[in-house]
Amino acid sequence: MMNKVLTGVALAALAAPLAAASAEKPPERTDGSGLTVDHVVLVMRHGVRPPTKDPAMPAGTARGDWPRWPVNPGWLTPHGAEAIAGLGISDARAFRSAGLLPEGECPATGTVHVVADSDQRTIATAAAWLEALAPHCGLTAEHRPQDEQDPLFSPIEAGKVAWNPANADAAVARAAGPGGLAAHDARERALAMRLDRVLCGAQAASAQETCGISAAASAFKPATPGGRPKLSGMLDKASTAAQVLLLEFAEGKPMDQVGWGRTSAADIAAFSRFHALEFELLARPRPVAAANFSGLAPIVEQGLSGPARITMISGHDTNVANLGGLLSVHWQIPGFATDDPAPGGAIVIESLHDRAGRNFIRLSYRAQTLAGIRAGGMHAANEVRRVSLTAEGCSVPGHPGFCTPEQFKRLLAMPDHP
Repeated sequence: MMNKVLTGVALAALAAPLAAASAEKPPERTDGSGLTVDHVVLVMRHGVRPPTKDPAMPAGTARGDWPRWPVNPGWLTPHGAEAIAGLGISDARAFRSAGLLPEGECPATGTVHVVADSDQRTIATAAAWLEALAPHCGLTAEHRPQDEQDPLFSPIEAGKVAWNPANADAAVARAAGPGGLAAHDARERALAMRLDRVLCGAQAASAQETCGISAAASAFKPATPGGRPKLSGMLDKASTAAQVLLLEFAEGKPMDQVGWGRTSAADIAAFSRFHALEFELLARPRPVAAANFSGLAPIVEQGLSGPARITMISGHDTNVANLGGLLSVHWQIPGFATDDPAPGGAIVIESLHDRAGRNFIRLSYRAQTLAGIRAGGMHAANEVRRVSLTAEGCSVPGHPGFCTPEQFKRLLAMPDHP
């Protein structure tokens, strides 16, 4: 059974109970450009969790015990739920301003649609966000039973999409660029050694001991008929270590428990580059991104034209990176490297129309700063940033950065030769 992750602090921060649901559509509102928002879709990463394994990394990777967490490996923490509640509060403000949510009452049945993956962290993230978005309205997310694989979120592994491993391998090799992974290892060597000092301390390893992540050369593990390509070696280990340290910091752990007291907020932000680089190589190339996002693309398309005015997909960093790759968009949030999907961060897709009835798609990325996630409470609601995104291949005269619905649909489509 899913644990109850919303703390009393998080619940107390939420707005008062809303009135009974109204069957009437909220009044239409236009922004300063005369555009009206019709629908919004968020493709969102879950909130702060512990590492998915205990210990977080293989023995010998670091000196010292990894810190303890209040929940099972990979589960949303109470602090993570509080930060997600902050996002729900902030999103509700934006949706009410746009006329997508009614003022002072529960949304009408069917106007808010949330789909979550079957992991505890994604189910709990959806629950925390919905309760903050519309307090005490009883909104729930659709999801499979916890820990049962959902093909919507893993279509390659479930065999639900055309998948060409050779094409995927070729795409990630192209993403590595001239010199391949060896060139990336060379460029990131100084940062990797800085990460080694956090993991292992200043004392040099003995001849019999291997500590840190920088020693092994990076390599690709080829795709399989039922699996995506992966990394091994330095970049793989650095990405994992960087994310573990970031999650420790985001959880609000005392700094003497974040990286054994051997790191800083500036280090955490710098190391985030490794996590973003893994996605740049493995998740954003189009053959991989299109196949892995193929189960969610129809939900996005339906959300932009169907009965629900607000659609949220509660998924993973990989899902956000896949969509970022399909759209060729880029973002940067304080505390994170460029394109690193933040806990609770989301690509936001809005459908709009103008006074002449013409339809448009507007894109943005919204997330809390890393400092805001760490602080929690109302800081988590007030430290939300929204970054406008421009998709490659979109062009709308008079509306720079926007897409037409047709252009957007083409970007989501599977390639002819996956």
